[in-house]
Amino acid sequence: MAEVNYSKLIEEVIEQEKELTFSKFSNDDAYELGNIIVGLAKERGLAVTVEIRKNTQIVYHVALEGTAPDNDKWLERKYNLVTRTQKSSYRINLETKEAGRTFEQMYELTTENYAAHGGCFPINVEGTGVIGTVAVSGLEQSKDHALAIEGVRIFLGKNE
Repeated sequence: MAEVNYSKLIEEVIEQEKELTFSKFSNDDAYELGNIIVGLAKERGLAVTVEIRKNTQIVYHVALEGTAPDNDKWLERKYNLVTRTQKSSYRINLETKEAGRTFEQMYELTTENYAAHGGCFPINVEGTGVIGTVAVSGLEQSKDHALAIEGVRIFLGKNE
């Protein structure tokens, strides 16, 4: 098994956080972005829950067939982390692994309320800062992250 290059992955996520910023973000935008991600998941037969929060309000939430109430708890815990750190949940996970420490040791936060698992990405509005999150739960964490990022790229017209 190949060794994971955490530094390279962290750099990639930091670049995503810098590049994927919004000029504005409304509830209508949340609906459109959420539908893009749900559409991608349905095309691929993925069982995920997708949630978008603006400030503290849940403005979009869809649980596809095959998901469970646990997905909602994961989304809440990922949201808490991103709101607290202003970084994507996947980045926090990678940073703790690179440091060789546990999430609890690095941040002194409980896993009951916070989850350092990929899939929750900050919605950063130019000139304002982080105003919310877009999150996916149901897949392996790098795939949750990738699906959220793909949806944001499509929404912003920055498809690779």
